[in-house]
Amino acid sequence: MKTKGELETEISGAVIRFKRDYMGRGPHEVRTFLVEDLAIVRLKGVLTPAEQRLAQVEDPHRGRDLIKQIRIELIEHGREILEEAVQHILQVRVLSLHTDISTRTGESVIVFTLSEDPVLKNRSGA
Repeated sequence: MKTKGELETEISGAVIRFKRDYMGRGPHEVRTFLVEDLAIVRLKGVLTPAEQRLAQVEDPHRGRDLIKQIRIELIEHGREILEEAVQHILQVRVLSLHTDISTRTGESVIVFTLSEDPVLKNRSGA
């Protein structure tokens, strides 16, 4: 039986692998929080140097919008891989995935909505 902390660490590792393998570059730091039927993953240092420069162009809204659009499209195309990894670790279904990125701080958040609380399921042995 895995602890909540072990599950959170495994999800963080899966997200790092996904980012490195699928996106070509991993974040500087990842932290996962299991809160009832949510898995919240906070990633720091996700912007490439080119994206950082693009976010600071003369019309910063245009650069920021481009970065957000590209990142969202990339996640959407790899969504199945990421959802399967989380489902395998938690042994519960992923119902939805939501993501956003801050071009100011270089942070990103991924929120997985789950079919049930994986910590309670793990404790009950269901």
